[in-house]
Amino acid sequence: MASSTTTSSQPDRPARPNLAFRQLRGRHSPAEFAALVRRAAREIGERVSCDARYIGRVEAGEIRCPNYAYERVFLHMFPGHTLADLGFAARSSVRGRAARPPEDVTHASLPRTGTETREAVEPYDPQNPHHPHEPRQTRNPQDPFETHDNYEESDVLRRLFMTGGGATVAAATLGPLGFTIDAVAADRPVRRAGTAHATALEEAVRRIRLLDDRHGADGLYRRAAAPLRAAYALLDAGATRQTTAERLHSGAGELAISVGWLAHDSGRFDDARSHYAEALATARMTGDPGLEAHAFCNTAFLARDAGRPREAVRAAQAAQRVGRPLGSARLMSLLALREAGGWAGLADRTGCEQALARAQALFERGHSDADPEWMSFYGEAELEGLEAQCWSTLGDWRRASRHARRAAELQDPHFTRNIALYTAELADDLARGGRPDEAATAGMRVLDLLDQVQSSRIQGMLAGTARVLLPHRRASGVQEFLDRHASAPRGV
Repeated sequence: MASSTTTSSQPDRPARPNLAFRQLRGRHSPAEFAALVRRAAREIGERVSCDARYIGRVEAGEIRCPNYAYERVFLHMFPGHTLADLGFAARSSVRGRAARPPEDVTHASLPRTGTETREAVEPYDPQNPHHPHEPRQTRNPQDPFETHDNYEESDVLRRLFMTGGGATVAAATLGPLGFTIDAVAADRPVRRAGTAHATALEEAVRRIRLLDDRHGADGLYRRAAAPLRAAYALLDAGATRQTTAERLHSGAGELAISVGWLAHDSGRFDDARSHYAEALATARMTGDPGLEAHAFCNTAFLARDAGRPREAVRAAQAAQRVGRPLGSARLMSLLALREAGGWAGLADRTGCEQALARAQALFERGHSDADPEWMSFYGEAELEGLEAQCWSTLGDWRRASRHARRAAELQDPHFTRNIALYTAELADDLARGGRPDEAATAGMRVLDLLDQVQSSRIQGMLAGTARVLLPHRRASGVQEFLDRHASAPRGV
């Protein structure tokens, strides 16, 4: 087993300011420039959570080389430039640990035992084909999970969310959730939290969302509970600064919502309700309207799915009251759709149509810098998909299938789970609308995606479609779909 003694591939040295990047920023403030970066990311289909703090870290030289997502955005913003032109170091030269203020290292590093292997906790050079532990491993430029700002920071994030024995760390490293920790470590006392803890917590939220977008909730929920316990342990430990405390509360609340969504999508409604309530309490204790609106938004969605449509309407309306001052038309559009879903559940067609019209009008106002980061999933495809669900609930199968088909066609290929969801909705609407052959074709497309997606919600919808199609076995393609559905493995 390799020694746990760490060595650096390069000597510690102070960060050098990135003057080239500062010059490119021009007269824009860091916050204004961050908004331009986020807008450029949307133009090319990337998702980055750039803010003034990130720009400051780049200009201070703390981020010597951006991750692949930021690289694509920066090169899109400055055509003809290379990373070197932007003041960044070559990717192959950024490895090991760079110099970091002692306070951050002290706060971010949790104890590790002598049984941990070096490759489990230390970053290796991803571009070096001669690395002794991973000779063939390279970073994939298209990998959406490579979200760290640099390799040095990724070490801090790993160490924060992976503690315990070698087996635990190895499982965390090899598993899809790189931030998994064991239950014992989650209950371990923590020193006062610093900025690196807040950064790691925010990163955990992003990773859960990315993995859910691609693979669905069923395989993620149980493993995401440990980081949530660790997050609330950090809150109990206190923070070194008020700004850090605010980030920790916001991050813990968002993580509670993300874990709640995993429970929700995998059919664990009671667990989801508990997590959403925890997030709502955190939002109200800290006076965070953005977090409160998000918690109410998900509570409304859960209430609709759990058969409590009146609660769904009330929660969506509460979310709109809290969210209106935030200035995001897209947020208000989504909240109007949550309200529409409640009205549909109450069989109130007029109320539903009014909320849908409001959602459409607000959506057409477009993106703004006030849009919350968590709303990256909400585009035209999601708008169409949620409207399809409303018409389906009201029994208008023709309208429902039209919107579901459009949702599946519009969805970004990155959101594999949503493509499966919209196509499953389409299959069910077609089946109930008397078009069994088309329903079977759509159902087969969903089955093709279930190798990549684990979602009890989608499996439940497909099972309902199969029951509707049973009397139509003689229709073209129906028997083939029913046979394949019956032989498909069921999620845990």
